[in-house]
Amino acid sequence: MNYILFDSDVRNSLLPFTYTRPVAEIRIGILTIREKWEFFLGFTTTTITEEYLEAKYPMVELNKNILINASFLPTKNLVNQVRKLSKNQAIFQGEQVVAFFTSDTQENVDFDSYEQLEFQEDLIQIKHTSDIFSLNDKAIQADFDLLTQGRTSQPIPDGVHTIQKQNIFIEQGATVSYSSLNASKGPIYIGKDSEIMEGCLVRGPFALGKNSILKMGTKAYGATTLGPHCKVGGEINNSVLFGYSSKGHEGFLGNSVLGEWCNIGADSNSSNLKNNYAEVKLWNYQEERFTKTGLQFCGLMMGDHSKCGINTMFNTGTVVGVSANIFGSGFPRNFIPSFSWGGAAGFTTYQMKKVIEVAKVVMKRRDLELSETDISILQHVFDKTSKFRAK
Repeated sequence: MNYILFDSDVRNSLLPFTYTRPVAEIRIGILTIREKWEFFLGFTTTTITEEYLEAKYPMVELNKNILINASFLPTKNLVNQVRKLSKNQAIFQGEQVVAFFTSDTQENVDFDSYEQLEFQEDLIQIKHTSDIFSLNDKAIQADFDLLTQGRTSQPIPDGVHTIQKQNIFIEQGATVSYSSLNASKGPIYIGKDSEIMEGCLVRGPFALGKNSILKMGTKAYGATTLGPHCKVGGEINNSVLFGYSSKGHEGFLGNSVLGEWCNIGADSNSSNLKNNYAEVKLWNYQEERFTKTGLQFCGLMMGDHSKCGINTMFNTGTVVGVSANIFGSGFPRNFIPSFSWGGAAGFTTYQMKKVIEVAKVVMKRRDLELSETDISILQHVFDKTSKFRAK
């Protein structure tokens, strides 16, 4: 069977992260959504997404296909029901389609002609950017159970203090030196070839991705995920870094999400609670205004390739787009459009020539190249987001 993950109507509410990736590539828990589905299904998947992303994330369509709403995280029972789908059957949860069977001859799907199967159990659905950190505790636990079932952790090194060590899993090649790992509130997963340097205090649920590093003396509170090739220091709480991003020094990051290739300068801080304890509002790209989140704690949402200089101060509920460069004293505004250059004193446009130049240097440090496809995606986002930047 051919499985295809599609973006669904939540894509716009997951901007700026979905400017540069399909919904399936969002990381929550330990794995990306695509990795979760492929682990359960035992098959690779392709994607239906925006046209400008198709060169990087192509779709393969065969005579028989099962399309899966990528905003839903898989469970064992859901996957079993998805596998059993046949012609003219669809799985729904409430008004939301979860998965359906189709063929390459069907351009438009009329669900009124389908047998609609209601999935009764609770599912995690990622509808908003804040869901990525708000639901991360449940996602870490689910991925931990999935990845460690029937497996044995590497030994916990001498000198490492642990609480409920049965909830700690260390992959091959990972190192932990003279640190404290408290898994009483949730599991701790330490990925392949990663490192926790001496003096770190880690409280689960916590996931450290492949080749990532917790620098000396880091304080990490759950539920926090650091994807592959991240470096983190200082204090971090209930945050998700997708991968290849760094917060390498002192400073606080809480209830936040960073995409890929982001960098937080030394001694930078993000507020995650308003002084009056009021509900946090976030910039809504779809409605082009700030809307309520229903949350009291919400920090920084930062899109791919964005960076800030030392001592940057972010207000509660700040949204930063793709490839922004923020620096200077004072609090910048709490919506910073993609490809913005500046800070509290004002912004100009971060021109594509400079964006590409910096991105190439940053990626080369990790032995990767910025491809022409990646440049094309960034150019599309640059053009698409011009209306948000100062003229």
